[in-house]
Amino acid sequence: MTRTLLTLAEVESLARAAHAGQTDKAGRPYAEHLAAVAEGVRARGGDTGQIAAAWLHDAVEDDALSERWLAEAALTPRTKAIVRAVTKRAGEAPEAYARRILDTPGALLVKRADLAHNADPARLAVLDEATRKRLTEKYARMRVLLGQGEG
Repeated sequence: MTRTLLTLAEVESLARAAHAGQTDKAGRPYAEHLAAVAEGVRARGGDTGQIAAAWLHDAVEDDALSERWLAEAALTPRTKAIVRAVTKRAGEAPEAYARRILDTPGALLVKRADLAHNADPARLAVLDEATRKRLTEKYARMRVLLGQGEG
């Protein structure tokens, strides 16, 4: 039996509902970050599967949706693989995380869009200096690990 895949609109709706009530480090609704990453993927030439993964990129990591949900969701295996690739695991070294992203077709574009939004100076500007400095260094290091240069 063939299941109909979730549409992008359905994925967006699920992601928004899953993250409802969550806020980012600046206190903004978390769905704004998801929308920005999805748009970043689209603007970088990403396909429907990558855009769907962008909407879901933090869902499992943030316990907004379970790994079981992802396994059973009406998504392509590639979209699921991208979501799993960009999901950080507890205690995982940044190098291992970056390697998994690089080894998963389509995942680098999603992570690039995520990093671009996370490192947006306007987003970082509202944080306290210590947090801003820590995150700026963290994002710069990840870009280097992903072969995206130093900045």
